Amino acid sequence: MNSYSMPLLHFKPLLRLASVVYLVLAGLAYPGLLLAFQTTAPAARALGTIESISGRSFTVISDAGSPSEIATEVTTKFLQIEPGKTDLKEASSISFSDLQPGDRVLARGSLAEDGKTIRAASVVAIKKTAIAEKQAKERAEWQRGVGGLVKAIDSSAGTMAVTTNGVSASKEMVVHFTAETILRRYASDSTRFDSAKPAAVSEIHPGDQLRARGTRSESGADFTAAEIVFGTFRSIAGTVASSDASANTLVVQDLATKSAVTLKITAESQMRKLPPQFADGLAARLRNQTAGAEPGATAGSSPPLAAPAQASQAQRGAGTPGAPGGRAGDFQQMIARMPAASLADLQKGDAVMVVTTQGNGKDPLTVITLLDGVEAILRASPKGSQDMILSPWSLGGGEPSGN
Repeated sequence: MNSYSMPLLHFKPLLRLASVVYLVLAGLAYPGLLLAFQTTAPAARALGTIESISGRSFTVISDAGSPSEIATEVTTKFLQIEPGKTDLKEASSISFSDLQPGDRVLARGSLAEDGKTIRAASVVAIKKTAIAEKQAKERAEWQRGVGGLVKAIDSSAGTMAVTTNGVSASKEMVVHFTAETILRRYASDSTRFDSAKPAAVSEIHPGDQLRARGTRSESGADFTAAEIVFGTFRSIAGTVASSDASANTLVVQDLATKSAVTLKITAESQMRKLPPQFADGLAARLRNQTAGAEPGATAGSSPPLAAPAQASQAQRGAGTPGAPGGRAGDFQQMIARMPAASLADLQKGDAVMVVTTQGNGKDPLTVITLLDGVEAILRASPKGSQDMILSPWSLGGGEPSGN
């Protein structure tokens, strides 16, 4: 058999070898051509906030606290987009010099030879000033929103009955929601807004604490929610049994369950001490309500937080410290103006009222709000005092993660 009659199959290995030899020779003459056939570097991305800038590089800290080094080149594309926007068609071009520490960025590119640094092909930034403006706007919207206890929910009608806790009086409001309403549920161990996860309507249950931002009707009886955050929390009234400053923990003897509960104090925990005049006023109001209760009223029939809301209204005209003057307000805001307390201020036997996270059944419950100086309130109504704890909301800046 001559070479011309050899089956084509026998030529394939020779052809592959010839191709490799050609590429090597061509690569020696034209290095760029050889590079084009090399395996590309792994794709990489970093999302977070710029911590520092040096030369043409900057450090990004992720939401989880992990740093990433970003190196840019003359070919890197820089874009700026407004908070809440996701379509890059709405972005505008900027330059590297426009970046500042505090800006939130998404850098995309490939890993450098060190396997750590990201060589950015593009950087999309949200300016820190725009974030601050959005946070301020959303804080105002949350403050103008509604908060309270979910009494009932009708998913088919898109409504839920919520018992609110305004300063003047507690009342029931109908909150409307649609498929466009953003729903988030707080984590079991945190009330940070950025720890709240997207949720379904089916996850909201009677007894959950809820806060919504949106539009209130002219009558004030209805509220159309643009966004809702909710969660299940626990209220505890009792006395301090012990504390551990090194571990930031507190043991409270729960008056309702007659058992000891270990609580964890974190940087998010709000701790306040009620001035004696304020606590005495709440206690007096509570005693008056109990004495004047209508026949047939049962323990627990009044919505949580009703007593302090009405008591604070009575105290407002008496110059109660921290009471908002001349207008209705939220009991949460009043408590926020009370003198701060710390773990070191709490002594064994002190009476406290606490709102905690639901917990996971193993670790200590995380304190959301702790009120010290409540002896008079517990004496006035030991069993009903837990209803007097304010709704536990700590929305931070209202800035959703990922913006």
